[in-house]
Amino acid sequence: MRQLTHQLSVNTHGRRIYDITNEVTAWVRQSGMTTGMLTLYIQHTSASLLINENYDPDVIADLERFFSRLVPDGDPLFVHTAEGPDDMPAHVRTALTQTHLCIPLIGGKAALGTWQGVFLYEHRHEPYTRRVVLHLIGE
Repeated sequence: MRQLTHQLSVNTHGRRIYDITNEVTAWVRQSGMTTGMLTLYIQHTSASLLINENYDPDVIADLERFFSRLVPDGDPLFVHTAEGPDDMPAHVRTALTQTHLCIPLIGGKAALGTWQGVFLYEHRHEPYTRRVVLHLIGE
């Protein structure tokens, strides 16, 4: 068994869902491993990771509309507003999504389905540089 790690830096430009599939799959290819498990972990509390459809952009837009309705900015329910009205909603969005993903490695490729992509979901309105740690174990 071998293990490899890598860190992606993703520059975000406000609340949006960013497709990072190409960066992830390129690193997996470069690893030379053929079988194993890929884990992705985001080191933030106001951004998350998703696996979702990467074919129709309406899916991504609909997800953001849904979360905007579910967890609106400036909701008077929230006391934690240290960094603005999107501060606590960003934390709630992260709690409702995922901070890590596990994807099998089969035949040297991440075993994503036909229409699946890997996304970083930025929950804040300001730009940030987000760190995603990739860990691959296998052979």
